[in-house]
Amino acid sequence: MTIVEQGNGAAPAAPDLIKETTTQTFVKDVIEESKRQPVLIDFWAPWCGPCRQLTPILEKAVRAAKGRVKLVKMNIDEHPGIPGQMGIQSIPAVIAFVGGQPADGFMGAIPESQVNAFIEKLTRGVPAAGEPNLADVLKEAEAVFAEGDVETAAQIYAEILAHDAANIPAIAGLAKCYVATDAIDKAKQTLELVPEAKRNDAAVKAVQAAIDLAEQASSLGPVNELERKVAANPLDHQARFDLATALNAAGKRSEATDQLLAIVKRDRKWNDDGARKQLVQFFEAWGGTDEATIEGRKRLSTILFS
Repeated sequence: MTIVEQGNGAAPAAPDLIKETTTQTFVKDVIEESKRQPVLIDFWAPWCGPCRQLTPILEKAVRAAKGRVKLVKMNIDEHPGIPGQMGIQSIPAVIAFVGGQPADGFMGAIPESQVNAFIEKLTRGVPAAGEPNLADVLKEAEAVFAEGDVETAAQIYAEILAHDAANIPAIAGLAKCYVATDAIDKAKQTLELVPEAKRNDAAVKAVQAAIDLAEQASSLGPVNELERKVAANPLDHQARFDLATALNAAGKRSEATDQLLAIVKRDRKWNDDGARKQLVQFFEAWGGTDEATIEGRKRLSTILFS
């Protein structure tokens, strides 16, 4: 299901973001609910002045989070059992539950800016109510790409970026689609959207490797000419190296691996270990889970450590 499809239909009902709980309903309201999204439990009492200061700030911040977090309030005078079990000795006390377990918290009436920062940290990556789960949509795009439908995959990645322009996997995915359609300049322009601090992201490095390989291949002759060169002189390592690069650009990953491994077998030191380095770049561009990468790594290890 794409982002567009998820947006169709009737609008979801407004979530019940703020509620009171009791000793009897605590497990349902906090423990079980936190398995769906983060839940804040606010321990308070009517006589507590700082509680009266903090509660409106908490409620405002929770509403601003648009369903990413819920607030559950417990009056400790009426329900002392749960706070007693949790070791709550002073109020206000706010504990964040995630996945059914306490995950974070704070004591006292902290400023609104700190409350907002606390909730932002807690809900990072959690979709708001009615928003698409971008992680699921990313998986869909990857699956569509793997099936060979590059155009649809590109559309999904573009939709993700419309919602989250800084989404690194989506930027890398869209650039990967451009590489797959030989639109290398567009792929390079897309990768320029990645901030310097994220350049070492595995998906970004994989696309950059694919771009580098595609540019190398563009300067080479046709595959059949390179094959004739290698057949005429099997010790012409440069011709074999170029052939491997051209074969990879043509999507012939196994054959490309064969050519580079042949160089490694014959002359590991050729061109400053160039054949092995090129093969490692292939693996990076293909991705660690690709069958050609897995098989290629096994064969390379056998040669290097035999």
